[in-house]
Amino acid sequence: MNFFELAWNILPALLKGTVVTLEITGVSISIGFILGILLALGRVYGNKFIYLLTTTYVEIIRGTPLLTQLFLLYFGLPSIGVMLSPLLAAVIGMGLNSGAYQAEYFRGAIQAVKSGQMIAARSVGMSKFKAVRYIILPQMLRIVIPSWSNELIYLVKYSSLAYMIQAPELMAEGRLIASRNFRTFEVFLVVAFIYLVIVLILSKVLDILEKQIRIPGLEMQAV
Repeated sequence: MNFFELAWNILPALLKGTVVTLEITGVSISIGFILGILLALGRVYGNKFIYLLTTTYVEIIRGTPLLTQLFLLYFGLPSIGVMLSPLLAAVIGMGLNSGAYQAEYFRGAIQAVKSGQMIAARSVGMSKFKAVRYIILPQMLRIVIPSWSNELIYLVKYSSLAYMIQAPELMAEGRLIASRNFRTFEVFLVVAFIYLVIVLILSKVLDILEKQIRIPGLEMQAV
């Protein structure tokens, strides 16, 4: 069996794993998005206690390997009676990890919005909450897309670590197939190609999105 015949035969199983990879990535990036915004707001606008709490979380998560965090959730929690399925442990671990990194992207984008806008909003009677919601956040979400898109791309690739806790994603399917036919190089070449296709598609979509919602002249403030 030549390479192309092998690739065609193993493609259905790899696509099954690809669906799981996309599910893990989608749920994780969503968890991280919500958590990241809350952490960023806490670091920029919170009091000393909230700032200390959010900063401590960000530093701990960013200072420890994602694989270690996944192992703690999947292999460590059962020791205290908490059992998580491989997929649940993967999305929780990757979501919590991504939230710390997204928080830094969001914090930088918030600080890129001119401080005078908050002052102007407060001077016309808006509360800080409304000023953040209606003035700061909409601009932040536009500014952050170029840097935030990197996190989404990284998360797609980092999802391959989920196979270490037995999640049936793309890498796990590739490893299973390779263990059966012993054609490791060819199998993982196909796996790498699938990751590449996913990344290229996401990069193109994000590039289009960035151009559609870009605020002229505002991007330079984020540099």
